[in-house]
Amino acid sequence: MKSGWLCILISKCCLCLSAMGQRATLGSLLFLFGLFGICTGFEQENCTNYNLQFERVYSVPGDVAMLTSSLVSSEVFNFETVPYNFTWYDSKTGQEISNETSRILAHGETLWFLNITLDEDGEYMLLMSTLRINTWLLLIQLLIDDREQKTAHFLLHLSDRTPSWCYRQATRLVVERPVAGECGRPRKAYQTLTNGVADTLSCPLKEYIDKLDSYNITSSLEWYRGCDPIVDENDRYTYLPDGKLNIGLVESTNNFYTCTLTFSLGGRIGSVSETIEAFVSRKYCMTPRVNQPANEIIKEQMGSNFYKLCRVFVPCVGEPSVDIVWLVRDEFILNTDPADRVYTSEQRKEAQTVPEEGVWLERVLTISELREEDFHINYTCRAYSAKGFPGSYFTLLPADPNDILPIGSVLGGVTVLFIVSVSIYYLFKVDIVLWFRSMFPILYTNTDLDGKLYDAYVAYAQPRAVGFSTEVEEFVLHTLPQVLEKACGYKLFIAGRDCMPGMAVVDSVEENIQASRRLLLLYTASTFIRSSISNNNNNISKSSDSRDNSESKTSDRSSNMSFDGSEEVYPDSRQQLECLEAMHRTLLEESLKVILVEMEEITPAQLALFPESMRHLRNKQGAVCWWKNPSMKQRWRTCMRTKEDEEKGGQDTQPSASISPSSRFWKEMRYSMPVRGKRALYPEKTALLNL
Repeated sequence: MKSGWLCILISKCCLCLSAMGQRATLGSLLFLFGLFGICTGFEQENCTNYNLQFERVYSVPGDVAMLTSSLVSSEVFNFETVPYNFTWYDSKTGQEISNETSRILAHGETLWFLNITLDEDGEYMLLMSTLRINTWLLLIQLLIDDREQKTAHFLLHLSDRTPSWCYRQATRLVVERPVAGECGRPRKAYQTLTNGVADTLSCPLKEYIDKLDSYNITSSLEWYRGCDPIVDENDRYTYLPDGKLNIGLVESTNNFYTCTLTFSLGGRIGSVSETIEAFVSRKYCMTPRVNQPANEIIKEQMGSNFYKLCRVFVPCVGEPSVDIVWLVRDEFILNTDPADRVYTSEQRKEAQTVPEEGVWLERVLTISELREEDFHINYTCRAYSAKGFPGSYFTLLPADPNDILPIGSVLGGVTVLFIVSVSIYYLFKVDIVLWFRSMFPILYTNTDLDGKLYDAYVAYAQPRAVGFSTEVEEFVLHTLPQVLEKACGYKLFIAGRDCMPGMAVVDSVEENIQASRRLLLLYTASTFIRSSISNNNNNISKSSDSRDNSESKTSDRSSNMSFDGSEEVYPDSRQQLECLEAMHRTLLEESLKVILVEMEEITPAQLALFPESMRHLRNKQGAVCWWKNPSMKQRWRTCMRTKEDEEKGGQDTQPSASISPSSRFWKEMRYSMPVRGKRALYPEKTALLNL
């Protein structure tokens, strides 16, 4: 019969005694303790056996050895949350190991040998059991307290439990003799150092250090190179935390290093050592350095494509064994299929020799369409190597609202609207101004009260004067009054029509110009050219006093002849006075506005013979052109000429016979004339404006 079933049978007997109401005596208690010893003796046979664990513990006489079991692991049994009892047994004797001797210390799941000997070489078993064994102690307590009813229920519950309630595993301790004449342990750990650079050794006693730290026991670590102790903080070696030793410059020869851990446990001071055989490799691979990403924040638009490069530099000689991986939410992104929304490229490698020898590793993260779940999380690029796992990340955030596009659109629209408005105003300036004057005359001041008698003074070449033209005279005496006076309501002063009889020319010109708001200067190509030639001839005749009288008379006579010899002409003193007064008031005093009316097309050669003041005024404000050229119908305001126009030599320059105030010429004339302000319109004037 198995020990578990034997214990259950005994518990049934105890149940019968309790049901009969018999009080437990001292003999019955002793009987129960005997039964408990029997059950405990069979306990090891009933435990789940995990046999001998693979790991061995190696030691030498005089050192400290620590034994643990692989069962004591969170991956197997979580003994920190489930209350287990730990008992150590010597497999050779089968006896439980207690803390009676000062050399062996059972500390829960750990068995310490504080001063080990060769005789202690062997296997040691750890037994893990739950609190079921303690139920016998509770049973005895209940019997002593005479709690029959409670005892009966407890025993019935115990009898229904499964007998599998403990686990065991053996650990092998190997005690070896030290090698004579050799420093360090006979069993050695193997680590690799990189030649010619700084590198690090790790002491294999980290498990001892962590266990002592859990006991709050202070320990000290000392390093040896061969048999010589290594001094901390010298030029070559540096002690690092976690039991590491930094070597500033690794030599090319292999060496043995020993780390010794000294501590006090159970009232005794002990030490344990491990020896490392360090192989020096000419091919090395240092800790990778992540260049991109750089722990940054990146903002992108929702729905856009996103690419991010993971770039890692590995200082090495030879082929590095390093892999770089993208992680998001602590999960690897291993997919490399471009058909998926989120994927990475294959790892690319590029060697580098200067300025530092090594290898660049790259892997691109691609998100074909950014969605809401892709934002506000960290994307980490991590390099996995034997030297460590450095990483760097970036955080993806939604891009700020793009205010540049709407602002740029608004500014662009305003700019286009402004350009269009300016263009329209430039092309239709005259029409716009005239329409505004007709629609809002109340905004303009009535000029009838400014003391002026005339709206415009008309200056032109008088009959039998230099530059006289019958067409100009017809235009002045008939066309101008018909349109400007009758149709538009302006009042004009026209010499020869409005002059006071017997009044001096000088007084007439000065007074009437002073009484006028504008001066209309009508001219042709011959108006100023002939006047200039006549003046030049007069100057020549006056400066030739040494010549004979016949030549002087011939010169005077020729100055009074026209170019075709058909009729005698004389310099127009009135026109000269009008031009002089106009230029003085316009250019110097700026008290009068002159409206230049060009009756025929002027070529550049003809314009060069004009007086300088006339050319300056024409270039400054332009002229209203009466002449009409079919190839230049679109030329409205100024008379600027193109190269093709100059080649025509002034052909087709017959004046237009239009007298409609709505034509382009008369609109420009009305635009240049004074603003009439609010006044009543006569029916006949309104009818003529609608032509």
